[in-house]
Amino acid sequence: MPACAGSGLSRIHRTATMRVPAALQRKLIPIKALILDCDGVLTDGRLYYGEQGVSLKAFDAKDGFGLVRLREAGVRVAIVSSDYAPLLERRAEKLGIADVQQNVRDKAETLRSFARQYLLDEAEVAYMGDDLNDLEAIKLAGASFAPADAVDAVRSAVDWVAGKAGGRGAVREAADLLLNARRA
Repeated sequence: MPACAGSGLSRIHRTATMRVPAALQRKLIPIKALILDCDGVLTDGRLYYGEQGVSLKAFDAKDGFGLVRLREAGVRVAIVSSDYAPLLERRAEKLGIADVQQNVRDKAETLRSFARQYLLDEAEVAYMGDDLNDLEAIKLAGASFAPADAVDAVRSAVDWVAGKAGGRGAVREAADLLLNARRA
């Protein structure tokens, strides 16, 4: 598995508490927005269906707190999903995230539109995804992250692989990286 340029560390074993390689630090400093995939990033990717067809997803409270801290630090946060789930809108509302797009087929175009809407350069937008439909947005973003349990193609394409899985702290690691870069 490739390592981050000059880091000497395998992507899978890095965590937010480790020293961030200089090349990644330079990419993180200008970031003004973070776009997150939902299933497999904010959640563990499992889908639960009740008897009446009600779907349930589990979100991590620590991830949520990290996103609130990020927003309070002035970083715009958005969520994009190829699925549609009303509960995602409720979760985003609770976290104060107004930018939620669902039923998205082209996440790279969504990233471009988001950047234009907020007068940002694409290099100022970070993206976190876990599966093949996230790859084009990952390539376009100024900085990119993946949970530890993302598919291999995504883990090889991103700048940072969290030490934790999706829905289990990976988003918090990305938020902490961004916050620490702003303080550096």
